[in-house]
Amino acid sequence: MIARVLVIILCSHCVCGQSAHAIRIHFLYGSRPHPAYKESEKRWFGGRLGGHVGIEYAPGRVLSFVPRGRFHLFSRPRNVHSAFAVHAVSEFYSIFGADPGSVKSAIVTIPLKPSQRSLVDSIVYTYRSQTPYDYALIGMRCAAATYDILAHSGVVRKYRPLKTIWKIFYPRKLRKLLFRKAEAKGWQVDWQPGSTKRKWDRD
Repeated sequence: MIARVLVIILCSHCVCGQSAHAIRIHFLYGSRPHPAYKESEKRWFGGRLGGHVGIEYAPGRVLSFVPRGRFHLFSRPRNVHSAFAVHAVSEFYSIFGADPGSVKSAIVTIPLKPSQRSLVDSIVYTYRSQTPYDYALIGMRCAAATYDILAHSGVVRKYRPLKTIWKIFYPRKLRKLLFRKAEAKGWQVDWQPGSTKRKWDRD
């Protein structure tokens, strides 16, 4: 169902016949209920600056960084309450309890070299086995964690953990960075517009 509605293409240089090494970064936009629907639409964590990010590292399998257990305001490296979870695509798009076809989203397809593909696979296995950091409001969250994986795979510049946290503090920061790279490199970007019952974050 998702594939039928993702019809708007950012780049004219469509990456058709995409390499099997490619990964896809899925962005779910943050939002709040439109005033006319505030009684029927739920509030989402983070509001318009929230949202969620995941990496489709294998067909139909989306990895995302999520809280697990008590939510921490500040990161606690010795008391990690987080996990890298794997979702089916439809499950990932339902993470806020909404119909998948009603969520505003963007997907960036990133071609990888074989060596980068091997790094992604290794990182996914390692991070799923043992989460490397805590999930916290002032700390690593989904956008920074996605950036971390891309940085360790050689897709984006690597920063120290604190710099990653502050530069990629919420999903819009990562979206805009990847959109710029997509335009420069000819990566494919697909959009889904989202329900008019909600006010969505913008780029």
